[in-house]
Amino acid sequence: MSKRFDYFVVFAEMRTGSNFLEANLNSFPGLSCLGEAFNPHFIGYPNREDCLGISEEERNRDPHVLLSAVRNAQGMAGFRYFHDHEPRVLKAILEDERCAKIILTRNPAESYVSWKIAQATGQWKLTNVKKRKDAKAVFDAGEFRAHLEALQGFQLTLMKALQTTGQTAFYVAYEDLQDVEVMNGLAKFLEQPDRLERLDKNLKRQNPEPLSAKVENFEEMEAALAKIDHFDLGRTPNFEPRKGAAVPGYVACAKTPLLFLPVRSSPDAEIRAWMAALDGVDESALQTGFKQKTLRQWMRANKGHRSFSVLRHPAPRAHRAFCDKILNKGPGAFTEIRRTLRRVHKLPIPGEAPDERWSRNDHREAFLAFLDFVKANVSGQTAVRADAAWGTQAGILQGMGNFALPDFVLREDELEAYLPALAMQVGVDTHVSPPEPPAETPFSLAEIYDEEVEARVAEAYQRDYLIFGFGPWRR
Repeated sequence: MSKRFDYFVVFAEMRTGSNFLEANLNSFPGLSCLGEAFNPHFIGYPNREDCLGISEEERNRDPHVLLSAVRNAQGMAGFRYFHDHEPRVLKAILEDERCAKIILTRNPAESYVSWKIAQATGQWKLTNVKKRKDAKAVFDAGEFRAHLEALQGFQLTLMKALQTTGQTAFYVAYEDLQDVEVMNGLAKFLEQPDRLERLDKNLKRQNPEPLSAKVENFEEMEAALAKIDHFDLGRTPNFEPRKGAAVPGYVACAKTPLLFLPVRSSPDAEIRAWMAALDGVDESALQTGFKQKTLRQWMRANKGHRSFSVLRHPAPRAHRAFCDKILNKGPGAFTEIRRTLRRVHKLPIPGEAPDERWSRNDHREAFLAFLDFVKANVSGQTAVRADAAWGTQAGILQGMGNFALPDFVLREDELEAYLPALAMQVGVDTHVSPPEPPAETPFSLAEIYDEEVEARVAEAYQRDYLIFGFGPWRR
């Protein structure tokens, strides 16, 4: 019967007990843990010249050579991998179902204090208690936050990779390292026939005292930790479907090396007109219809290019999407979605385009109902697609990052000042201003805007208000 795994990795961090875990793994005849094989500062262990015959220089040139050597080593080999180790092999390790994943964790406060003490004493391992060096840690709140964020970020990366590939890992807590039954369970996970009767006793726990005895400014540490939101209670949940880069919608000037990354329902026609005026050409001369390949070609051919996007306040942006895509029936309108919103979501709009009977109050009530739909839609609570015409601008910019983020993110109300400055970035001195946006029909946002409208917009677009610092449209 063939085995599930060819090799293993221990995902751990400094001061989590990984040396002790390695020692016990090496107690099994069929296993060999090769230290920190992908540590950027040494190979396997300090002062070693190679790992499995692969030199540090060879590994740095192509780390996959060492990974292949581990995979094909005699018996079952593995290594310890920390969050700051060689990043070029992480994807291959995570996606390889023939690689057994062991995840070692420890209370972050404990590992941080242990790290600080090891830094102070220079003692990273202890085999003889008589040679133990004493020191107290000094807690630094900012340093600890950075430590915690790095650990949590890496753990989330591991969890997401396991979820998306359908794999499972063997989790070991620091406290489990003293349990021989857990070590034997790990051996069973790795399909090893041997079992340990006792654990390796060469390595000793360096700082067995409680935290209060190991930290010089323990009261300050307690106060700082009390302020950490362990459950992320202030987080705004984001269930908005992920968006792609939408490269085919990007627009480049005819001559000037400027690239516009539009945000739907934000200034578009106005920016295109400005770009055409910048080169003194008709809008038909603008470069559009890119694919990722052709856009890369444009970027290579236009050294020193700049890219930009323009944000619009969520209130006028939502109103533009409502008027252009849902209320009015014309080119570019979403006819099927319009029908669904009327039938399923009871949006109070007429079957045909509004006529003279459509009042300002009708318009306001329909817009409020549309905002309620948007709130549910961007939260993934409707069957209607989450279209970029009304999706959050934060989500759209995040999608752009799948290809390349814009150099500049401008605000609509600052275009008069910033577009000329942007043009100067690519050597063009201009005082050309973008035209006014087209009129909204049948009513403008100004005609229906009040505190209730603002409140509904803010509810629907919490993410944009938070990330971009938007305040009320009209104070």
